[in-house]
Order: sequence, then C-alpha cells, then structure tokens
Amino acid sequence: MAQIFDRSSNALARASLVLTGLIVIALGVTLDQLQRSPWVTRQGQRPEQPVPFSHKHHVTGLGLQCQYCHTSVEKSSYAGIPPTKTCMNCHAQIWTNAALLQPVRDSWATGESLPWIKVHDLPDYVYFSHEIHVNKGLGCASCHGRVDQMPLMYAQNTLQMEWCLNCHRNPAKNLRPTSQLYNMAWESPASDRPVWCATSDVKEGTPTAQSVNCVTKDPSGEGPQVAALQMPGSPTTGKAGAAPVSEVPAALHYEKFTSQDQLGHFLLKQYHIRTPNELSSCEVCHR
Repeated sequence: MAQIFDRSSNALARASLVLTGLIVIALGVTLDQLQRSPWVTRQGQRPEQPVPFSHKHHVTGLGLQCQYCHTSVEKSSYAGIPPTKTCMNCHAQIWTNAALLQPVRDSWATGESLPWIKVHDLPDYVYFSHEIHVNKGLGCASCHGRVDQMPLMYAQNTLQMEWCLNCHRNPAKNLRPTSQLYNMAWESPASDRPVWCATSDVKEGTPTAQSVNCVTKDPSGEGPQVAALQMPGSPTTGKAGAAPVSEVPAALHYEKFTSQDQLGHFLLKQYHIRTPNELSSCEVCHR
C-alpha cells in the first residue's frame, strides 16, 4: 500500500508542534504583561475629575494635613472622601468666583455630592482597612506615593495582589514611626541620619504602635527631656514655623538604627504585627 504522507511530513509535524508551543508561550507572556500594564491597572493615569483638585497645592503649598480631608483614615476601613462642606470651609471666603470651583458651589447649593472618580479602586472581593495599616506604621506615601508632589492625583502603584503580597511577606521594609505616617518626605534611617527609638507602656485603648517613641537627635546628649518626633494628637510647641515636637522622658532606653531593615524589624516586634505567613493568608484580604 502506498504511503499517504511523504517522508518530509515528519519534519513538518515536528516543526508545527514547536511553532504551536512557541505561540502558546508568546501568548501567555503577552497576556501576563498586559494584565500588569497601566492599561489594566490604570497606574499613572489621571482620570478627569469634576474639579481638578491639586494635592500638591493643598498639601505642599498650604500645609493641609491628610486627616483634615480624610477624617476617617485612622478609625475606619475607608479613608473617606471629604464632603463639599470641607471645601467650602475655605472656598466660601477665597476664590469664591473661580470658574473651576463652580461644581463645588453647585454641590453646596443643591446638596448633591460631587461625582469624584475613585483613583485607588480595589476589586469588590478584596477587603482593605486603612485603620489597621495606619495604626501599624504604614505611611500614606508607601501606597499612594508622594501625593504632596501630584498636581493631579494618580495611582503610583499597581495595587494588584502581587504588589500587596510583596509587602505582606516583608512588612519591615515599609514600617515607620507613627509620628511620621503623614510625613511624605520621610526618609529611611541611614548611617548619616540615624533614628533612635524606645518603647513605653502601652496605654489602654490606644494602638500598640503608639507605645514607640522615636527621635532624630541622640538622646544621650540631651538633658532630662528630649525633643521627640511629633506623635499623633500631641500639641505643637516651639517657635512659629518650627517642626512640631513632643516631650518624652529621657529615662527611656533608646536604640539606635542606621538602616530601614534594623528599624523595620524593631517596629515589627513592637507593633505586634503578625508573621509573614499569617499576613499572606488568603482570609486577610478575602472574607
């Protein structure tokens, strides 16, 4: 019986299998890169808002604190979008006729909320709590980037699961003193800018993270009191324009840290943060 296929068909079959495999691999790599691209994650995109609100102007230019607008960031899972009344606290007196602020005035007059477009929008199946992250030493800039340098708000990070897990597997690299949570310009400790930290008794009803006092000056060279980094809720002292400080007893035992790894692992223990394995568990985010 004559052969149906020529002897060269074997080579053609092998080549087609190799080509099919390469196509499948190329398709997989393409889809993998696509789902990480800004087209999917919206990373770096600046959505058109009803009012072109500038965080750079309000934070760096005017010195507004994050909590003035995002009032629930320390006590709720949501940071909160400020109501129109918050805007009108200032804009009822300044820029009262600015065309850009007409939607704000209309919202105030009608009682209808401004239709802000959410920039950092997680899937509905993901549970994220601002409260626990803020009270465990995660600064705003760790997730949102240098908001104080953004004329228009955009997502600096992907907010995808792999990005979250990258932090959950090693949270020490992002931990900072609670006094520096809202300091966008915070820099990790280094040999030329060490940080000294000490622990005090945990007060009932307060986050464990607030039991840590950190200073940027060597406390061994101070008197009975040392100037500490501003703790949340502590009063502002010193001359006008000076950085806010708080008084802490010099009797505390301070440890010196010259790297983020050292400081992070110290804070990891003092803040009573769960182990990486526990933080990487599915039920942390999926409930």
